Amino acid sequence: MHGKPGRIVIVVLLMIAFCAPALSEEGLTDGEKKQIIYKMYEDYRKSFSEVDDVTPQDAMALMKSSKVVFVDTREAEEQKVSMLPGAITEKEFEKHWGAYKDRVVIGYCTISYRSGKLAGRLRKKGITMFNLKGGLLGWIHEGGKVYDAKGETKRIHVYSRKWNYVPAGYEAVW
Repeated sequence: MHGKPGRIVIVVLLMIAFCAPALSEEGLTDGEKKQIIYKMYEDYRKSFSEVDDVTPQDAMALMKSSKVVFVDTREAEEQKVSMLPGAITEKEFEKHWGAYKDRVVIGYCTISYRSGKLAGRLRKKGITMFNLKGGLLGWIHEGGKVYDAKGETKRIHVYSRKWNYVPAGYEAVW
């Protein structure tokens, strides 16, 4: 009898830990999801505050000038699901960064935490990379399109359930 209350508390905490992320995205409007994404981004941004960011809308406008290159900092399995138009991998950029000196370089990942950290490291080397505010999730919430090997897709790799805030009409993969 003495140990049961402690076990009950542990079970309840485990249920909250595993069920809350699954419930977090259910029942929310796209507007509410977008607010959560940008709030998460602002919280993450504190760890790379020296990096300049660019909004998805501004990045889309830059695309029209074709003076932009997107750098996807996610893992290969995430990139296979979908990427921004014309994006290159982090490895490709780091190998040939000089080839992009005449372009606006914008890094991204699911919510732009990993890309923000990369942009901070590159800044110390004198290389300018902007960070996409809200990442891939912000991009699709603002109407941006994503592509896989076959063309435009509505599938987004969100890394894990914690970032499952895709808009209606999209499929989250993790």
